[in-house]
Amino acid sequence: MGLSFEQIKAAYEQEVAHAGKVYNREEIPLEWDLITPEWLTDILIGSDKAEKVVAYRLDSKDEGTASRRRIFLEYNDAGRAANLPATVFGKSTQHLENRFIIGMNGGIEAEVTFFQKVRPKLDIEAPVCLHARFNPRSLNSIVIMRDIAKEVEFCNYSTPMTLELARSQMRVLSSVHAAYYQSPELDTTLAPWNTWEDYFAITAKEAGFEQACQRGFTEAREVIPAELFKHEQAIWPATVDAIALHSRLPRMLVHSDVHLKNWYVAAPDRMGLTDWQCSCKGHWSRDLSYGISTALSVDQRRAWEKDLLKYYLELMREKGVPAIDFDEAWLAYRAQMFGALAWWTGTLGQPPEAPAMQPRAASLTFIERMAHAANDLDSLAAVAASKQRYFGADAG
Repeated sequence: MGLSFEQIKAAYEQEVAHAGKVYNREEIPLEWDLITPEWLTDILIGSDKAEKVVAYRLDSKDEGTASRRRIFLEYNDAGRAANLPATVFGKSTQHLENRFIIGMNGGIEAEVTFFQKVRPKLDIEAPVCLHARFNPRSLNSIVIMRDIAKEVEFCNYSTPMTLELARSQMRVLSSVHAAYYQSPELDTTLAPWNTWEDYFAITAKEAGFEQACQRGFTEAREVIPAELFKHEQAIWPATVDAIALHSRLPRMLVHSDVHLKNWYVAAPDRMGLTDWQCSCKGHWSRDLSYGISTALSVDQRRAWEKDLLKYYLELMREKGVPAIDFDEAWLAYRAQMFGALAWWTGTLGQPPEAPAMQPRAASLTFIERMAHAANDLDSLAAVAASKQRYFGADAG
């Protein structure tokens, strides 16, 4: 297990007591206004170069599970002549709430390590990192990325999707999954990542997500099919069982938070994937169930999901992954819908004192789409069948 809340809080308070401006790349700012032109120069250019950042300006606040800011940069004459970027985008875990939500389960280290070691090896549409660092004791972190806001369209919960864009999502996910499918690097390069089972267990138990999921499911009754809602008491046990299946399924790197708001449109037929703080080691079905069910309207999913799954499986085979039987894949896809649903019933059901992680409209839209998927696909039966298949006499 990771750090406890008490350990995180004590380290945070110690950082607050000694907080000051940062000047070199080894330092991690505690607040955005504690960065300096010297720090920006060191992380973006190198302190020994002629080009220098001489001033900066912060964009408006963007707070959620992480603290995000766009940074506008001014350079000296050499920097202007070199045509250096006018803006960069930063993401941090400066606040105690950030570290509690995405630190206890290993999400902070996972995202920083992704940008440091994994992103350069992947041929995918995803943000390019310029600097990434984290403190394993306090869980303070910083990721500075190339700013692509003027080049792409970031998605929201109501972004209209086409079949070609959905196929592009399959291309991105298959590239991520195939790169580390049953790879020895799961125990080397990917050693800092939790398994999906451990990530979920820590989030559910230590961070209180179990209660939030159950509250959120009840609160979302208006958008959940009546046939599924009548099984309300069976949903959380089925969710736990679905997560446990990952211990018996092939491992790889999974993004694990592939809802539509974490995607962007780079071209009419090309999508990119952001926000890697939930990445972990699990089975591809986590991403497929979650991605397809949140990106598409209910009618689109019903029309396209089997073809998208077949396309994904063919892409995986082309990338060197042993052929995966469609019926086996279809069962896994159906069974993992509850794990996807939990990520948003838990978001909706956060206690009043917790920071708002997402707009209510986004939560209800995604819950409605996933709940209809779970109902259409009889995910309860799929979980039961999967338990019997992979745990046999131990299924209970």
